[in-house]
Amino acid sequence: MDRRTILALVLMAIVIVVTPLLFPSTRRPQHVRADSAAAAAPTAQAQNTPAAPVSQQPQTAATAPTVGAPIMPTTNAVAPARVADSAIITTPRARYTLVSPGAVPLRAKIDSFIDLRPGHRKDTVVVQQVRGPLLHYRLALGRDTIALDTVAAAIQQTGATTTFTMASPAMTIAYQPEANGYSMRVSGAIANAPAGSALLIDLPRDFHSVEADTLDDIRSFAYGYKQPLRDVTSIPFSKLDTAQVRADTGSMEWVAARSKYWLVALINPPTMTKGGAFRDIWMRGGTRASRTTRDAYGTTMAPLTNGQFAFTLYIGPQSWPVLHAMGRDLENVNPYASFMHSIIQPFTTIIIRVLLWMKATFHVNYGWVLVIFGVVIRFVLWPLYTKGTRTSIQMQRIQPELSELQKKYKNEPEKQREAMMKVYQAHGMSPLSPMLGCLPMLLPMPILYAMYFVFRTTIEFRGVPFLWLPDLALRDPYYIIPIVMGVSMFLLSWIGMRAAPPNPQTKMMSYMMPAVFTVMFMNLSSGLNLYYAVQNLAALPQQWTIAKERAKAGPPPAAAKKR
Repeated sequence: MDRRTILALVLMAIVIVVTPLLFPSTRRPQHVRADSAAAAAPTAQAQNTPAAPVSQQPQTAATAPTVGAPIMPTTNAVAPARVADSAIITTPRARYTLVSPGAVPLRAKIDSFIDLRPGHRKDTVVVQQVRGPLLHYRLALGRDTIALDTVAAAIQQTGATTTFTMASPAMTIAYQPEANGYSMRVSGAIANAPAGSALLIDLPRDFHSVEADTLDDIRSFAYGYKQPLRDVTSIPFSKLDTAQVRADTGSMEWVAARSKYWLVALINPPTMTKGGAFRDIWMRGGTRASRTTRDAYGTTMAPLTNGQFAFTLYIGPQSWPVLHAMGRDLENVNPYASFMHSIIQPFTTIIIRVLLWMKATFHVNYGWVLVIFGVVIRFVLWPLYTKGTRTSIQMQRIQPELSELQKKYKNEPEKQREAMMKVYQAHGMSPLSPMLGCLPMLLPMPILYAMYFVFRTTIEFRGVPFLWLPDLALRDPYYIIPIVMGVSMFLLSWIGMRAAPPNPQTKMMSYMMPAVFTVMFMNLSSGLNLYYAVQNLAALPQQWTIAKERAKAGPPPAAAKKR
């Protein structure tokens, strides 16, 4: 390859990595001004549009909700604190606290994960809001809306089932833990519910961060949903307008609120195979601090069938195996790579599965898993890399002859193509050989790009130490691994230039690109740097062998003449 091709490929790689981070794609929403929603919206029975999340703001004559108006809170006020009764549901993986009034989950303690904030590493992770319960329920009965956090309920625990019973309205809500340890089946019944009634569910407004990098965690706050036969939609809090309500309509297979690693999701029951238990979602941005949005407001609706509703409530980690087992594309609740998602996602899925399999098979630290994976990837690519590099060397040798033909038949394209085909055939090559010569540089890029998102989204690497690294998901605090990665990249370039024709531009790039990549990777996860450094080190013997072959073959004819 010539220097322009190399530079173009490098720039393409940089653009592919940087563009999705700077310009994430979002679905064009339907906006409704918060101050005019009540006047613009039709009745709930006609539009299935719920009232505002009243449990998140004090009710006054001016702000009391009316059915059919997606009014969102205008302040960050929460309902006045009340003395609450509680019940605890314990599973092998978590402990869930449910409270009354409200009949909702207050928080979840996830036993197998620790709080990573400085000074809290001995604490268990608690998934909760900064203030108030994780969810709020309201009943839309005709034109009346009843906030259940204003209604006392009796709590009864029978075996694994916890039931809340209310007198007015006459209603029961039951929670029953499921086998995976992170989800519960929620079911309810309302006596004498009129046709068109619905349960309105206000999603978490924020999350209490338990991460070492709290700001990065807050930037990951988002709502998401999955509609039948469509890809997952994710809306970061930062993309929601504080003055407009975003209304996304239609059936939902699930709706969710998430932080970087933790998830609260409302999911269709397994028995429902078509449509969705939930309809529509309304969202609005909340408090903004500089460019960071710390909270938002989201509401969805579960229409009642014969006065009954049912769904699965998941509160736990964004663990790929657990979410994948639940189905409905829930493992993609945190989409990545923007417009490149459909291309990168298959690579990422394969990589995650392989890494999890290696961890379960070898029973070693994830750091050693990455070391083994880096070596394996290099050996898998070894034959293709060797063939591509040899083709590149051969192209360099016939390039002077091709250049002469291009000059000779400059104004005769047909004769030029015929003459060049004869040259290719004489050397056992084809017109596709120049592209094959680019393979050594192109092959590792999709895997490296997918690995970037693996470390951005996979909770299995969260808080995992390795050697001097405190957390494989965070940057190396001493910058040792990025420097090793840069040095190994330089060694590959230096060995590759041995016995190659002298080229000042290529020599300059061999010094510049390792420095550029070292700076780019400096603040990325140490696990990603570890993988890339190991792969570079594993490639050194192969690069040395190729360099010896090039030296043995001698310089290209043009280079020999110049000497």
